[in-house]
Amino acid sequence: MVDAWVVRTGRHGERDGWALGNGFTGGGWDEVPDLTECQTRQDVARVVHETYPGAAAGMLTTSTSQLWTMRGRVQAGDLMVLPLKTTREIAIGTVASGYEYRADEMDPSRRHLIQVDWKVTNLSRSAIKQDLLYTLGSALTVFSPSRGHAVERLLALMGTGTDPGQIPFTSELSLPTDLDSEVDEPETKPDIEEAARDQIRVKIAETFKGHALTVLISAILESEGFVCTPSTGGADGGIDVVAGRGILGMESPRIIVQVKSGGQVSDSVVRDLLGAMQHAGNADQGLLVSWDGVSGPARQSLQRERFRVRLWTAEEVVDAVLQSYPKLPEEIRAELPLRRVWMLAD
Repeated sequence: MVDAWVVRTGRHGERDGWALGNGFTGGGWDEVPDLTECQTRQDVARVVHETYPGAAAGMLTTSTSQLWTMRGRVQAGDLMVLPLKTTREIAIGTVASGYEYRADEMDPSRRHLIQVDWKVTNLSRSAIKQDLLYTLGSALTVFSPSRGHAVERLLALMGTGTDPGQIPFTSELSLPTDLDSEVDEPETKPDIEEAARDQIRVKIAETFKGHALTVLISAILESEGFVCTPSTGGADGGIDVVAGRGILGMESPRIIVQVKSGGQVSDSVVRDLLGAMQHAGNADQGLLVSWDGVSGPARQSLQRERFRVRLWTAEEVVDAVLQSYPKLPEEIRAELPLRRVWMLAD
């Protein structure tokens, strides 16, 4: 039976690029020595207690559980999921081999490893339904997403890029209850900030479909002092919004905006935008809004044009909405009601 796992690569995604580029996941727990000789959860617990004498009981239990999962439970052929902090996309692959400790690695944060054959590295969060996103958004570093037919759905996402949702007539996978297989439930330790962002992103996707997303982007730019001329929703020749400074919107920076609300866009869309920038009075900058992200070739083209064209995916749109929300028109805030809440950091 194939299991699915999440093994993160740093609180802030500091090992994301290294992990994807080298076929790994894991790291962290810099002070913990090699766990290769540990054969049971109790063996790992002894090492953890020796490494962190006097640490809080909760910290010791959580570290033991997660390190034992890496050492003893993750097996070759299992699914591995990595929610990327740097791009806010999702990577999915298959485990190539189990736990490995690289004692000769100069960086101690890259020693506790699992080798992964990454199949998908730029899956948009918008492709994943809310319940599965909530599970993947756990604050835990290592855990097993299992509820809501997670394994079957992650397999589908890896193969087709589409989340079929909870699948009828298949039995739920249950977590083992013996001590050696104990794993923290991800749903009991959610990342509240991540869960809130996901809810906002889903609400924007539901409320601002098609041309309505262009209206939202125009409102964001206008809240930042631009004068915007949006298209009417018909054939636009590669232009959805023309934005500029000054009372007439003709002063620099002058921006051409192309908005795509569904599906990853190809490199041809980037080329069309660059052509539209040149033919529309030599615009200073371009903004490509692609809710579901872009293809690999398109991302490479955008890298080459990074001082001329900026990409906004769903995550950048959420960032822009949160930054400009108090200045957005009342009718948009009515359709997207948000409230800022302060809470004690754990």
